[in-house]
Amino acid sequence: MSSRARTLHTESNPRPRQAPTCLLRALLVAGVAGGHATTVAAASPTAGAAELEEIVVTASLRRQTTTEIAGSTTVLSDETLQAAGLQHFEDVLGLVPNLNWSGGSSRPRFFQMRGIGELEQYQGAPNPSVGFLIDDIDLSGVGMPATLFDAEQVEVLRGPQGTRYGANALAGLVKVKTRDATTTSEFTAEITAGDYDTASAGLVAGGALGDDGSSWRLVGQRYESDGFQHNAYLDRDDTNGRDETTLRGKLRLQLPAAWRADVAALYVDLDNGYDAFSPDNSRRTLADRPGRDAQRTRGLSAVLEGPLGAVSLGSTTAYARSDSVYSFDGDWGNDPYWGDYAPYDYFSSYARERSTLTQDLRLEGGPGDDLDWVAGAYLLRLTEDSLQRDFFAQELLRAPLETEYTATSLAGYGEAEWRFADGLALTAGLRVETRAADYEDSDGARFDPRDTMLGGQLSLQGALGATASWYATLARGYKAGGFNIGQFVPDDRRQFEPEYLWNAELGVKFGGMDGRVQGELALFHMWREDQQVATSFQLDPGDPLSYVFYTDNAAKGRNFGLEASVAWRALDRLTFGASLGLLHSEYLGYRYGERDLDGREQAHAPGWQYSLSAQWGGDEGWMARADLSGSDAFYFDASHDQRSEPYALLNLKAGYARGAWSIHAWARNVTDADYAVRGFYFGLEPPDYANELYVQRGDARLAGATLQYRWR
Repeated sequence: MSSRARTLHTESNPRPRQAPTCLLRALLVAGVAGGHATTVAAASPTAGAAELEEIVVTASLRRQTTTEIAGSTTVLSDETLQAAGLQHFEDVLGLVPNLNWSGGSSRPRFFQMRGIGELEQYQGAPNPSVGFLIDDIDLSGVGMPATLFDAEQVEVLRGPQGTRYGANALAGLVKVKTRDATTTSEFTAEITAGDYDTASAGLVAGGALGDDGSSWRLVGQRYESDGFQHNAYLDRDDTNGRDETTLRGKLRLQLPAAWRADVAALYVDLDNGYDAFSPDNSRRTLADRPGRDAQRTRGLSAVLEGPLGAVSLGSTTAYARSDSVYSFDGDWGNDPYWGDYAPYDYFSSYARERSTLTQDLRLEGGPGDDLDWVAGAYLLRLTEDSLQRDFFAQELLRAPLETEYTATSLAGYGEAEWRFADGLALTAGLRVETRAADYEDSDGARFDPRDTMLGGQLSLQGALGATASWYATLARGYKAGGFNIGQFVPDDRRQFEPEYLWNAELGVKFGGMDGRVQGELALFHMWREDQQVATSFQLDPGDPLSYVFYTDNAAKGRNFGLEASVAWRALDRLTFGASLGLLHSEYLGYRYGERDLDGREQAHAPGWQYSLSAQWGGDEGWMARADLSGSDAFYFDASHDQRSEPYALLNLKAGYARGAWSIHAWARNVTDADYAVRGFYFGLEPPDYANELYVQRGDARLAGATLQYRWR
C-alpha cells in the first residue's frame, strides 16, 4: 500500500482553529475582486443598454450561444454572480432550476441535477453523476474549490452530456469559467466585512504581455468567517468556521499562424471547521472534538487552438490534485453530557489524495453553409488514495482502512450539425467510452471492473417566428459500474453494473423584438436503466460509526418535469428575472431489505424550486437587488423516509458606484429561515439508541458590506 494517505493530515484530533482576527489581517493576504455573473434569464442592467446580453457557452462541444444549444441551459454571468453571490457557488445555487446539493460538508461537494447525483462518499471509489469543471480542470466530486472571486460565468447544462463529457456527466455538467487575461491594464482591490467575524480581501491585476496581443492575469483572495454554530462545551464560535484562500493565474499567448494558447492555474485552500450537528438539532453544538473539512486543490489547464489546413485543431490538457481531510465527532457530544453512559466518545477521520489528468484532442470543421462537425479523442486518468480511521475514547476503534484506486477512461466522440433550407437543423452525436479501474485496500479487497459504454444524442431545431426557436432532443448518457467494500456487504451486491439514462426533451427559447425579454421553457422525461442507488445500514445501534455503505442497481427509475426561466428589462435600469423547476422522480421496482421503495421519490429531489429577482440600477450610481428562492421538501436518503421542510431564502443588496469606487451593503437569508441541507436518521442516544432524525442546517442570516476599487 502507498504511504501517501498516511502522510496527509493524519491527526485524529484536528488543531483548534483560531477565530478570525481583524479585517487588517485579511487585508495582508492577497485576494480577488469579486466574481460576477448573470443568467441570460436574469441579466443585470447596464446604463444606456436596452437589450439583454446573449451569452456564449463554453462547456458545449462547440462554442454556442444559449439559444443555439438544443438543451436546457442556465448561465450565471458575472453581473449576477457579483449582485447575487458573495463568496462561493453555494451562494447562487438557488438561481438554477432543478439543481440541488447535499450537505454533510462545509461547502457543496455533491450535486443532484434533476434528482440524480451522489449524496456523499465515505467509502469506495469516486463515481460522480454530475460533472464539475473550473477552467476546464475536472473537479467532479470535489466541488468545494468553486469560489466566485473573479469568476466570469457559471454554465449549467442539464440532462445527460453523453457526447460532451461521458461517464462523469450522467445528469449534467457544471462549469465555472473565470475571467480571461486581456491586454487591458487592470487593478482591482476589494474588502468585505460582516457579522460572525466575516472578513475578506482580494486583489486582481492584469494586462498586456509584450506587444503581440498576449496577456496575463493574477488573482488572490482570502475569506474568513466563524460560521453559524456556537460550541457550548468548548465555548467557541469558530468550530464550524470557514478559512478559504484562492489564488489563480491566467496567460493568453498569441502564437504565429493564428494559433493561441490559454493557460490557467489555480490553488484553493479551504481549511474549514466541521461541527454542524447537535443531538438537539440546534445551532448549539456540544462536540468535545470538532471535525475538519479541509481541501487543498492545485490545478493547471492548457488550451491550444488554431487552424490546421481546412480544419481547426483544439487540445485541452488539465491536471488537478486535491488533498483533503474530512473528520467529525461521531457522537456529537462530550462525557459530561452523556453522564452515566460515558465514555461515549466516537471520532472519525477520512484523508484523501485525489488526482485527475485529462487530455481532450479535437478537430472541428470550418464553418460551412450546410454542415458543422467536430470529432475528438479523450483520456481521463484518475487516482485516489484514502485513509479511514475510526476512534473510540481517543483509541483506534478498528484497524485503519487504506485504499488505492486508479481508473483510466478512453473515449472517442463526434458530433455533426446539418442545416436545411427551411431553417431546420439536425444534430447527431455519438461517444464510445471504456473505463478500466483497479482497487485494493488493507482489508484485502481487490476489484478490477471494466466497462464499455455508449452514449450520444439526436436533436432537431427550428424557428418559431423571428425571435423564438424550438428544439427536440433524445439523448443517452451513462455512468460506469463499480463495487462495494466491507465484510457485511452481501456477496450478490459486491459489484454493480453501469447505469444508462435516456432523456427526451422538448424546449422553446424566445426573445422579444426589442431584445428586452429572453427566456426558455423545457419539458423533459428521463428513464433510468439499472439505476444506481446508494444506501446504508447501521450494524451496531450503540456505535454511530458502524455504518455499511453500498450501491445497488435498482430495476429502473423515472424523472420528469419542467424548467423555465425568463428575464425582462422593464426599463433601461430595471430588470426582473424568474426561474422555475418542477420535478417528479420515483424508484421503479426497487426493494431495500424489507423496504419497498417502488414509486417513492428519489433522495434530494425536491418537487419544485423557484427564484425571483429584481434589480434596479447599473454600473454607475445607485443600485438595489432582491433575490427570493425557494425549495420544496425532499427525502434525505433511500434508507429511511424522513424529509426536509420547504423553505424560502431572501437575499438583499444595495449600493453606490462612481468612477473606480463602489460600496455595497448586503444581507443573506434576511428572514433567518431555518432549513436543512442534510439529514441522518439513526440510533445515537443511549440507553435505547432509538432512531431519530438529525439535520445539518443551512447558513443563518449574514449581513455586511463590500468596498471595491477598480482601475482600468
